Amino acid sequence: MKILIFSLLFSLLTLVINSQDQPDTTLNRWVPGVVAGLNISQIAFSNWTQGGENSLAWTITGKFNAMYKAEKWEFKNELKSAYGQTKIGSDLVKVTDNELFLESVFSYNIGWLVDPYFSNSLLTQIATGYDYSDDDKVEIADFFDPGYITQSIGFTYGKSKVVQSRLGLAFKETITNKFTKYSDDPETPDEIETFKFETGIESVTDLKIPLDENIAYVSKLGLFSAFDRLDVWDVRWDNLITAKINKWLNVNLTYLLIYDKVQSPTAQMKQGLQLGITYTIL
Repeated sequence: MKILIFSLLFSLLTLVINSQDQPDTTLNRWVPGVVAGLNISQIAFSNWTQGGENSLAWTITGKFNAMYKAEKWEFKNELKSAYGQTKIGSDLVKVTDNELFLESVFSYNIGWLVDPYFSNSLLTQIATGYDYSDDDKVEIADFFDPGYITQSIGFTYGKSKVVQSRLGLAFKETITNKFTKYSDDPETPDEIETFKFETGIESVTDLKIPLDENIAYVSKLGLFSAFDRLDVWDVRWDNLITAKINKWLNVNLTYLLIYDKVQSPTAQMKQGLQLGITYTIL
């Protein structure tokens, strides 16, 4: 056990030393990145005697990154969006992806293993979201209804290319309009709140692991707990395995786990396997 702990500490130290020895060519300039993607799944039948229905599913994704790094500080921005629909036979067209996520992190290098940081993130839907449990569709969400804005201040570790993590004091605002169940306080039955403010603890960990020459695993785990309910944590765990076939064709395996007691008393899970076209603009 001691050998294992020593090996882990040695590996971590090696990563830090290597990152310091290698010259950084990204200093004092903006480094942007834009990637667009289209995932399509389609099947059609004609005079088919073995059963089945025509189906079409598509998802458009976009990712924008912009980083500015100086000698003592770093400012990272990330914008991710996804929207998709599916239609099976004569059923209604159903929304399968519908999300907009924006995150900005400012950190300052003070010479420690961890650096102080300030972050701001935004999460909402791009368009109207529906519940398809019954034969008809029922609206359950819309753009910024609900919308989640979270500010956090604390310390971050970002000296490794594999794992980056931060922990801090967080302020979370939930904004609604029509769908007030996400923001309403059940302890005030005579009043319906469209805004909820919570103070608590936030932890965010990003993981990037190359599994093979053309296969990569990317994971983002976000945790939040308000001070008045530290026994309950909101969880958002986003996972992506990408296998590159060539410069513009990928196979993507996604898995998203969400636990938010206000949204649902049980964990929510979404999994997808898609063949996608990606194009790197910057």
